[in-house]
Amino acid sequence: MWLKKCAAVLVCLMSLAPAVYAAQNQKQAGAADAEKAENDRSPRVPTFALNGDLAGELQVFTTRYEDTFAAIGHDEALGYLELVKANPGVDPWLPGDGTTITLPRMYVLPEARREGIVINLAEYRLYYYTDGGVQVYPVGIGREENPSPLTDAEVTMPLESPAWYPPSSIRASYEARGEYLPRMIPPGPDNPLGTHALMLSEKGYLIHGTNKRFGIGLPVSAGCFRMYNEDISRFVYQVQKGTSVQIIREPVKLGLSGGEVWLEVHRPHEDYSPEDREQLWQATLAKLKAFREQHPDVEVQRQSIELVVDQADGIPTMIGERLTRMASDQGQKESNPEESAEPEQKLYF
Repeated sequence: MWLKKCAAVLVCLMSLAPAVYAAQNQKQAGAADAEKAENDRSPRVPTFALNGDLAGELQVFTTRYEDTFAAIGHDEALGYLELVKANPGVDPWLPGDGTTITLPRMYVLPEARREGIVINLAEYRLYYYTDGGVQVYPVGIGREENPSPLTDAEVTMPLESPAWYPPSSIRASYEARGEYLPRMIPPGPDNPLGTHALMLSEKGYLIHGTNKRFGIGLPVSAGCFRMYNEDISRFVYQVQKGTSVQIIREPVKLGLSGGEVWLEVHRPHEDYSPEDREQLWQATLAKLKAFREQHPDVEVQRQSIELVVDQADGIPTMIGERLTRMASDQGQKESNPEESAEPEQKLYF
């Protein structure tokens, strides 16, 4: 009887062996995948080739019932406000199942040196120029009472698992609310600097991660620049010490691509007040005037310009193009030097 029971147990164990081995292999594979993901330093965002003053392309995304713009932004490396502006009429907290939304990954490049890092506060975006083109990341910036600086700085040091030493102004604000803030917050889940950071030559300012998933692509910080941990943890290994960091505020961007004139306008908030609209309209007119002086051979259309300013959704729109000359006209102008001047820009107002 004892031998029969031992044989039965042995048969049972043998029958379970494949399942046990499969579970062990699956666990080991999962651990290997997790380790690979943790050590993956390739950027989450695409590197777009430059096409004149334009880069990238618009993409679409089909939502599931449980999706929110905050979650989509986190997963797709996009900012909350840029998703809201690009998808008017869609509820950002309950877009619904099967809703097609626009992922705004097309850009008129900011008016700055195309090297290193360029942060445009007006669009809550960081541009990183590489040999292959440009990468674009969403960033959280300073609140109105603690604005981020407009400066031309450089990266001085990358930091892994940074500790946070709150400045006296922030500690004072906590004390005013009756809250205690230590002089040093060690690395970990409670550290507002997240997992990694880049120290800047502009004293007291960093590009860093965060311990809060919501707030990237919004004015939420005390002046520093927040990135998703999934982005900054890879980004710090791309950026070299001494990399230039230009911080600008350019809500209206205008550029040429393949003879086409493109305009991109950003409203500062989710709501669009008449005051903001008027300011953006005046900024657009000033930009067009400067553009006219630099490119006298283009024509643009007022109706297209008005539509872009009226929406201020941060999506590039073609508003005109370069004038083309017929071969016969070229021949006449070459034979008559007095008539060889560039044609004036035509602005259909």
